[in-house]
Amino acid sequence: MKPLRSLTHAIAIASLLSAASFAVQAKDILINGTALEDDVVTKVTAIDMATRVVTVDGPDGKPVDIQVSDKAKALGNLKVGDQVNVHVTRAVATVLNTEVGGEPGASKEAGVIRATKDNPNPGGEAFRQIKITSKITAIDLNKHEVTLLPPEGPRKTVIVEDPELQARMKNLKVGQTVDLVYTDVLTITTQTPQ
Repeated sequence: MKPLRSLTHAIAIASLLSAASFAVQAKDILINGTALEDDVVTKVTAIDMATRVVTVDGPDGKPVDIQVSDKAKALGNLKVGDQVNVHVTRAVATVLNTEVGGEPGASKEAGVIRATKDNPNPGGEAFRQIKITSKITAIDLNKHEVTLLPPEGPRKTVIVEDPELQARMKNLKVGQTVDLVYTDVLTITTQTPQ
């Protein structure tokens, strides 16, 4: 298993967010973003079609059972010995809504892309995205502090330590909202040994 790699390029964040069907509007400004990726390569050691349990080699050599839902239509194409590649991407982005008047809130979105008739190999892609919206209730430029009202309350004061963000604080307004967007993308591909 490869170690997690930190990516801080805005292009990577933008592509991850669009892959998870979150479109940043023209009135929104990306404040910060981070992405982590991890790859796991393993092989299928057993398949129980009756219970829909697939067993793969774990990272320590011990077997790991995976319960597969009935949504995995191509499970019958999976064979013992097949290689399973799992790619996980996790992204966190902070986005400022430049309009005033938004309200705190939370939303969750998820989706799945499965094998197709042109690609019958088991696998697919799934994403989950959680967006937490907090409202700016106070700004202290001298202390570099922004007070936010998250959806679950109570107010929280954040100290802005990044000098570049401190310089941009003068453009903030009470009543604007800040979205914290968590995105997980899981891609699974399989390959039959030659």
